[in-house]
Formats: sequence, C-alpha cells, structure tokens
Amino acid sequence: MDIIRIILAILLPPLGVFLQVGIGLHFWINILLTLLGYIPGIVHAIWIIARR
Repeated sequence: MDIIRIILAILLPPLGVFLQVGIGLHFWINILLTLLGYIPGIVHAIWIIARR
C-alpha cells in the first residue's frame, strides 16, 4: 500500500498525504507547499509517508 501512496504523492502530493494522515495539519501544510512549488509538496508528502 505504501507504493501506491508514494506514486500518488508524486502525481498529486496532497492526495498521498490525505491517504496517510487524513485531513489534519500535515494535509494543509502539504497543500500550501504544493501551491508554493510542486517539488516541496512532493518532498513533504514522501517524507510523511515514509515516516509512518
């Protein structure tokens, strides 16, 4: 299941974070990072998925 989340995190970072932690602080941080730059959103999403 983590492989699917990582693939989704690369394609759409907030979706990968949402599947991992739901709607919470990390989800909103990821949306902000994705809006500021696509790469920071991807890095944050993969970090959230790999951390748990």
